[in-house]
Amino acid sequence: MRHRVKGRKLGRTTPHRKATLRALSSALIREHRIETTVAKAKELRTFVEPLITRAKVDTTHNRRQVYSYLQDKVAVTQLFETVGPAAADRPGGYTRVLKLGFRVGDAAEMAVIELVDFNDVQPEGKESKKKKTRRAGKSSKSDETEAAPKSKKGAAKEAAVAAETEVEEVEATEVEEATAEKVEESAKVETEKEKKTTAESAEVETKKEVETTAEGQEEKAEPSAEKSEKKESKKESDEVVAKEEDKAAEEDDEEEKK
Repeated sequence: MRHRVKGRKLGRTTPHRKATLRALSSALIREHRIETTVAKAKELRTFVEPLITRAKVDTTHNRRQVYSYLQDKVAVTQLFETVGPAAADRPGGYTRVLKLGFRVGDAAEMAVIELVDFNDVQPEGKESKKKKTRRAGKSSKSDETEAAPKSKKGAAKEAAVAAETEVEEVEATEVEEATAEKVEESAKVETEKEKKTTAESAEVETKKEVETTAEGQEEKAEPSAEKSEKKESKKESDEVVAKEEDKAAEEDDEEEKK
C-alpha cells in the first residue's frame, strides 16, 4: 500500500531526479513560464516555491542556501533581484499549473507551470444572464435594484472622466504657455541677430566710404605733384637750352673778333 508515501520518482534515480528539478527550476525562473508534463509540474511546484520564499529576504545566507539547490548563479541572481521582490506581498502560491491535454506520441498529460506574478491575466468580464421569472413584481424590483448600482457606477465614471479632462486641459495650457515662451525667446534672439547684422553692415559701409574718400584724395594729390614736377623739368630744360645758346653766341663773337 502507498499510504503516506510523499513525492514522485518520475522514473529516475535520485541524482537524475534532482538534476531534472534543478534544470526545470532554473528555466522557470528565467522564462517565468514553461511547458512540461503534469507530474513534473506538480513536483516542480514543491521544489521551487520554498526557494522563492527564501528569495523574499536578500541575504548572503539565503543566497547560499538557494545556490545549493539550483547550482546556477544566473538563476540565483535573477531569483533574488526580480522574482523575490515581485512575490514579496504574496503569502505562498507563487506558481500556477494549467493542463493542456495529451501529448502526441506517448499520450502524456501536458501542462504549463508559470509564475503568478509575471503571468497574471485577468479574466474577461462574464455577462450575467437574467433569469426569467413568471412573477411580474420581482422583475420590476430587480430592474430597480440593478439600476441603482449602475447609476452609482455611471456617476463614478463621469467623475473620473471629468477629472481626466481637467488634467488634460491643465496639461494643454501648460504646453501652450511653454510654446509661447519658446516663441517669444526665439523672436528676441532673431531681433538681436538682426540688430547685430545691421550694425555690422553699417560699419562695413562706413569703412568702405572712408577708404573711397581717402583713395580719391590720394588720386587728386598725385596729378598736382606730377604737374609740378613736369613744370620744374621744363624750366630746367629751358635754362639748359638758353645757356647753350649763350655759349654758342659768345663763341661766334670771339671768332669774329679774331
